[in-house]
Amino acid sequence: MSRKTLTRRQFVAATAMSSTALIAAPYVRGAYAAGKLSIGFWDHWVPDANEASRALVKEWAEKEKVEVSIDYITSNNKKIELTAAAEAQAKSGHDILQMPSWWPHAYSENLEPLNDVMEPLIKQNGEVNGTVKYLGQSGGKWLAVPATPGSQIKGPCSRIDLMKQHAGIDVQEMYPAGSAPKADNWTLETFLKAAEACHKAGFPFGIGLGETTDSVDTAGAIFQSFGAELVNAKGDVTVKTDEVRQALEFFKKLIAVLPADAPSWDDASNNKWLISGRGAMIMNPPSAWAVAKRDAPQVAEQCWTHGFPSGPKGRFAPFLPYFWGVWAFGKNKEAAKSLLVHLSSPAAIEKFVAASGGYDLPAYANMTKFKTWAEVGPPTGTLFHYPDPYHQQTLSIAASPAPPKIAQQIYFQATLTKMALRFAQGEKLETALAWAEGECEGFMRT
Repeated sequence: MSRKTLTRRQFVAATAMSSTALIAAPYVRGAYAAGKLSIGFWDHWVPDANEASRALVKEWAEKEKVEVSIDYITSNNKKIELTAAAEAQAKSGHDILQMPSWWPHAYSENLEPLNDVMEPLIKQNGEVNGTVKYLGQSGGKWLAVPATPGSQIKGPCSRIDLMKQHAGIDVQEMYPAGSAPKADNWTLETFLKAAEACHKAGFPFGIGLGETTDSVDTAGAIFQSFGAELVNAKGDVTVKTDEVRQALEFFKKLIAVLPADAPSWDDASNNKWLISGRGAMIMNPPSAWAVAKRDAPQVAEQCWTHGFPSGPKGRFAPFLPYFWGVWAFGKNKEAAKSLLVHLSSPAAIEKFVAASGGYDLPAYANMTKFKTWAEVGPPTGTLFHYPDPYHQQTLSIAASPAPPKIAQQIYFQATLTKMALRFAQGEKLETALAWAEGECEGFMRT
C-alpha cells in the first residue's frame, strides 16, 4: 500500500488553522497506518521521567495507528553522542534521535529540514530563545525541534540562610516567588563581594573551573556579561579586546575565593558541594536540589534558584537545550514530524515539566509559568524563577556567537576556563591571551 506524502505547503496550511487540536495532529490519519517509527530518546536522570515521553508516544501511536519502538539512550560516557555519530555514518538507525546542543549543526547534512514543523509550533507556543535559533537553525533551515526533556538553565542555586547571614543578601526578597525580580542591584560586582564574604565565612561558592559543561557554561555567561567574545559571529578571532581583558580580570578575583580544588571539578562536584552543606551557592539546574531533598533535606529547605548577576553588557544565563532531529535517511519522516508536533503541544510540554519535577525547560516564550515551578518545594516557590518567567535574562551558550562549528570546539576544549586559570595562576595577561588566540586560530583551520 503506498504512503501519501504531504507537501510543505499542505502541511503549513493544515497546521495554521488556529486550533491547538489541529496543530497537534497535522497529518491525515491513515497516511502511514500500520507503519513503523523508531525513536532514540535521552535517558532521563529523574526517576520515572521517561514515563512521560513513553505515555505521550503511546497516546499518539494508538491514534495514528503507527507501531513505535523507543530506545532510551544514556548520556553517560557520551553514549548518545556516539549513537548519533554511528547512525550518521551508517545512514541508518532511528527515525527520530534526541541530540545534545551542538549536534544538529554537526550533522546538518544528514538531518531532514523541519521548517514545516517549527513555524506552526512557534505560532502556537511563542518564539524560541536566541540560543535555540543559534543551535537549531542553519541558513534559514530548521535542523531540529527543541526538546523539553533535558533542556536546562544553569543558574544560581543559593543557600537562603548562608547568603543572608554572610553576604547580607536575601535571595527570596530579590527573587520573590510569584512576582517579578527586584534584582537591579544583583550585579557581578555584588556577586563578587558575596563570594568573598562567603569564602571568608568558610562557605565558598561552588563554581567549577574544569573542562566539563558546568564549568564552561558558567564561564560563558560571565564572559558574555562583559561582551567578551573569542571569535565573533563573522568568524573573526577577537581574543585581544578590552572586553576579554575585563572578563579575565574579574575571573582572577573570583577564582581567588573559590574552592582550591575547583580546577579539577567535574559536573558532579558542584552538586556534591551544595548537598554537603559546605557551599553558599552553585550554578546548576535543579538536580542538586532534587538530590538534596532525598539525601540532605535540611539543605534542600534552604535552597533558592534564581537569576544570574548582570554585567556591563547585560544579564546572561547559561542555557543548554536538547533537540529532536529527524534523519534525512529515516524511513517514516512524515510520521516522525507528526509525533514531534504532538510532543511539542502545550499539554505535552506541561507533562514533561511535571514529570521531571521542574527540571525540564521548554524553549518557547509562552511556556515559562507552569504550576510545577510555583508549587514544587521545599521551600515552596524555590523553582519559580528557574525558567526565567519574566524574561529578565538572555539565555546563552558559551562561545557563542562564533559560528557553531567553531564555537563547539572552543566549548569542548574548555578554552574559556583554561585561559582564566592560566591568568589566575600567574601567567601574564597578554601571554594568556596569546595562547587563547592561537587555540582559536587552530580551531578555524580544523
